[in-house]
Order: sequence, then structure tokens, then C-alpha cells
Amino acid sequence: MTTNRDYYEILGVPRTASADEIKSAFRKLARQYHPDVSKEPDAEEKFKEINEAYGVLSDADKRARYDRFGRAGLGDMGGSPDYSVHFEDIFEELFGFGSGRSARRNTPKRGRDLQISIQLKFEEAVFGVEKEITFERDETCSICRGKGAEPGSNISTCGTCGGRGEVRQVRQTFIVQMVETVPCPNCQGRGQMIEKLCHTCAGRGLERKKVTKKVTVPAGVDNGMQIRLPGEGQPGTNGGPNGNLFLVVDVLPHEYFKRKGEDVLLDLDINIAQATLGAEIEVPTVDGKEKLTIPSGTQPGRVFTLRARGVPRLRMTGRGDQKIIVNVDIPTRLSPEQRELFEKLALTLGTTPKPQEKGFFDKLNEIFGG
Repeated sequence: MTTNRDYYEILGVPRTASADEIKSAFRKLARQYHPDVSKEPDAEEKFKEINEAYGVLSDADKRARYDRFGRAGLGDMGGSPDYSVHFEDIFEELFGFGSGRSARRNTPKRGRDLQISIQLKFEEAVFGVEKEITFERDETCSICRGKGAEPGSNISTCGTCGGRGEVRQVRQTFIVQMVETVPCPNCQGRGQMIEKLCHTCAGRGLERKKVTKKVTVPAGVDNGMQIRLPGEGQPGTNGGPNGNLFLVVDVLPHEYFKRKGEDVLLDLDINIAQATLGAEIEVPTVDGKEKLTIPSGTQPGRVFTLRARGVPRLRMTGRGDQKIIVNVDIPTRLSPEQRELFEKLALTLGTTPKPQEKGFFDKLNEIFGG
């Protein structure tokens, strides 16, 4: 293919562009229009046009002739690029292979992170606790010490890949024939030939083990939070660091406490006499029982606050509060004596109902912000 468009215009660069700018523009366009990845109907033609322009502008001699004489100055030099030189990095970016991959195979790599759930009682989440956890991860094989070979078995360099762990294969794409790097089929990418694989790890050099650790859960954690244990995940490769272990907090529901942020909520039933006449009662808190004064005439839905009896604030000082929402327990069964007393009381209270401007749930929404 030969295009009539200006090569600089094709790559979208000025005539003063540096070699790096030209290369960068080519890479961007090649990724966009390569027929193996682009769905545009004219991708093949555009890709060829981009290649032709880059084949000229990436060559100092060709570019100088083109700048001075235009296409006529190229003569038989043509505009086709040297695929083995110019496309190596592009193909690696597009498809994940190339000469750079070989070097990366042996670079240190961080191990994968692991994640497990840890169940806590309500009080454990509030005040923190030391827990013993058990989980599974890979560790260096205790039999072969990570070599992958049965003890006493011979280990030699793979003759197919020369110890590199990979070989090159010719791959025919839509446009051009190119070379790709793949794991060696003879040694399965190890770079070594093992006479007899380790019977414990089957040549991996790693075996699955159960690990038990003691962990400290900080005070104030909540349901769904994660606790990170650095370096307790899967082992790294080629000397890379281990991954991390994440503990996902699962707080079991309490018999009567609930949590909203750093506040602890408690629904409390009192009888009609306590609400009417007032009383001093004991209420449960996460710290134990505490006295609470119920004033006379207390209405259903009233909220009492016990300061600093809530959940400790993570990475901060202080605690939330305990909110006690009072509910007046109306008796459903009365003894004859109780009924007689209520009937006498009813005669003195009147019978006209009083509509309320705000209901019980409206009041709660005001207190707790929805």
C-alpha cells in the first residue's frame, strides 16, 4: 500500500516532532487501529497507512530525504517498516508477549492477597479482642524445600529453552508474521528438567498448609470492615514479598443492643405506672448495669442518653453514647383488681382523643437523622 497523505499528518505530529514523539504517536495509533483489536471497518487500511508513515519517519535517513524531496526522495527505499524492530513493543502491549516478557518472568512478584471472615460478638467488636484464626495458604514445601524435585532426584537445565523457561514461536497475524514467546512445553516454564517431581508438591515447590495466628482486633470495628495483616497472604515469586491477609469483620447480632455509628441503641419497655409516676430503674449497657431516672409523665418514644457509653472511635479518642428509646408497655391481661383500678382512673382522664402533629417514627428520624 502507498498513501498520498502527508506522513506527519497521518501520525498527527508536527514536522518538528522528535523521534520519541513520533514513536509515541505511532504506538497510540497502532493500539487503536490494529485489526486484531479494532472493530472499525477500515482499521486494516488505516493500520497499513500508519505503518507506512512510521516506516519512513522513524528512519533518520528516510525522514531526511522525505523532508527535503517528499515521496520522490524515497525512491526504492519505500515506506514499509522493519516489523521486527518497530512492532516488538507494540505487540507486547497489545497481546502480552514479546522479548520484554522474558525478563519480566524472572522479576520478583508480590504474592496474592487472601481474605477470610472473622466472627465477633457485639461486645468484642466494641471493646476489641485477641482472636486465634486458622486459614490456608501456600508455604515452601517441607520435603523438597521449594526445589520441586524429590530428594535425591537429578535436576538439569532444560535443553529446549536453555533454562529460560520459554521458547519463541512464529505466529501469523492478519497483517504480518511475527514471533511470540511462550512457556517452554518441555519443562512447563521451569527452565529445569526434574528427574522425579516431589511427591508432596508435584513440582510446585509449595504445599497448601493450615496456618494458625493470633490477631488483635481493635476496639470499635464494625460489620463489614477489613483488618489488614501485612505479609500473611500468598508467598511471592522470585524473591518477591508475600501478599496480605484481610480479615472481613462479621459482627453477630446482640440480644437487645443495636449499633448506629458509634452510638449503641437500646429499646426499653417500662410499665404504664413507671411512665406516669416516674421511677429509678437499672438499664443494661455494654459496660454493665447503670441507673436511669425516668421522670413522671414520660411519653412513648422518648430518648434518654448515657454519655460515653457507646463504641470507641477508631483511630480517635472518646466514645459514642448509648441511646435508650423508651416504650410504654400496655398490659394485655389484667386481674380483676387492676381492671377496677383502671376503670376508676379512666373516669378522671376524659375520653376525647388528641391528634399528634408528629408521630413516633418522625421523632426517631429527627433524633437519629433518618
